[in-house]
Amino acid sequence: MAIQVAVPKIGFSMNEGELVEWLVEDGAEVTEGQPIYSLESDKSTNEVESPASGKIKLIGEIGETYEVGAVIAEIG
Repeated sequence: MAIQVAVPKIGFSMNEGELVEWLVEDGAEVTEGQPIYSLESDKSTNEVESPASGKIKLIGEIGETYEVGAVIAEIG
């Protein structure tokens, strides 16, 4: 079963964030806790860690803005 990677709420007032950079390639094996992408919100940039281990399928596009909870990748 695939684990969905959603945009997290970083900070009390955050409603959306911009996907700045993928730190892994599509189809790569990732491990839980490994930084997998950079997210810019409220003028700060944060690296977001993988919630699980497995093969990642990238969905989100760099430079796009996503609401908190939007699915931007899947790990299977």
